[in-house]
Amino acid sequence: MKRRDFLKTAGIGAAAAAAGTAALAAPAIAQDVIKWRMVTAWPKNLPGPGVAAQMLADRITALSGGRLQVELFGAGEIVPGPGVFDAVSEGTAEIYHAVPAYWGSKSKGILLFGSQPLGLTAMEQIGWMQQGGGQALYDEMYGRFGLKPFLCGNSGPQWFGWFRNEIKSLDDLKGLKYRTTGLNSEVCAKLGMAVEAMSGPAMFQALQSGALDAGEFIGPWSDSALGLQQVAKNYYAPGVGEPSSAEECAINIKAWEALPEDLKLAVTYAAQSLYNPVLTEYNTKHAMALRELKDKHGVTVHKLPDEIVVAMGNAMGEVIGELRDNSDELVKRITESFLAYRSLMVEYMPYADAGQMNARGLTYNYG
Repeated sequence: MKRRDFLKTAGIGAAAAAAGTAALAAPAIAQDVIKWRMVTAWPKNLPGPGVAAQMLADRITALSGGRLQVELFGAGEIVPGPGVFDAVSEGTAEIYHAVPAYWGSKSKGILLFGSQPLGLTAMEQIGWMQQGGGQALYDEMYGRFGLKPFLCGNSGPQWFGWFRNEIKSLDDLKGLKYRTTGLNSEVCAKLGMAVEAMSGPAMFQALQSGALDAGEFIGPWSDSALGLQQVAKNYYAPGVGEPSSAEECAINIKAWEALPEDLKLAVTYAAQSLYNPVLTEYNTKHAMALRELKDKHGVTVHKLPDEIVVAMGNAMGEVIGELRDNSDELVKRITESFLAYRSLMVEYMPYADAGQMNARGLTYNYG
């Protein structure tokens, strides 16, 4: 899909959104068919999260045998992308698709469920949720807002992003206007960057105009679909600010509780069963898109200097300290649970995934 199509989708007027809200205000239940509206933080079919959102809507409908039909509305069609959390919490729609990194204004504890600078990989993240007690804490936190949450995908390792000019040291970051989200925003601010939050399409426009010096969105597949390679040519990895970024859906708790048990299971399995397909699609298509960015668009891929990685790790240590001292007892419990699972993985992974990657990186005749 062309970049201008995403910009057009993302910019649907407020009047149309208001009309859509009025027309769709009442849930439709007829002939034992329940109809849900899914609002998303993305333009429809944006490669990566927009595609994943449609997959989820389709899978819930299919697994329910058509008894629970989910219709997807892109950012701006009913509410703007940043408004989907409140829209579902308040009952304007029944379900949303977004990322936890967008909801730090609700609670700092929410941010740990999405991505954590120098934190968990995609498989470790779902491991924490399913094996380390994370899901119970996730339910408790979102329950405060009248929501039932599920992780339903992951982008895998994100990139540090697109820079108009090359960066060689920590000093080069100071004062840079940089788009990012979640806990990475707090880390980058501690490094002296001027952090701004905005949508992917808005990031393109800001880089083009010079309002931004740099920014990260997701990775090669999604980023190239937005045309970011047209406005910046220096692309930096690894994105240690987001070693993975979980995608989530959250359901209005009244809509959830009104479902019979078999439809609750259909929704649960739809979300859980998409985690790996979404992750593997991202990894595969990121790899394909990166080849094209380098070979056809003149993008230069850079390794983030170790000095910056270490500084980010130290800054995240300060953020962790602030989370541990948070006045909210639940935020403290979420933080300690995350740290305990991260510690377990840090101990094990040098022998497992990291060990395999290091072995694969040696030079030998493989074919």
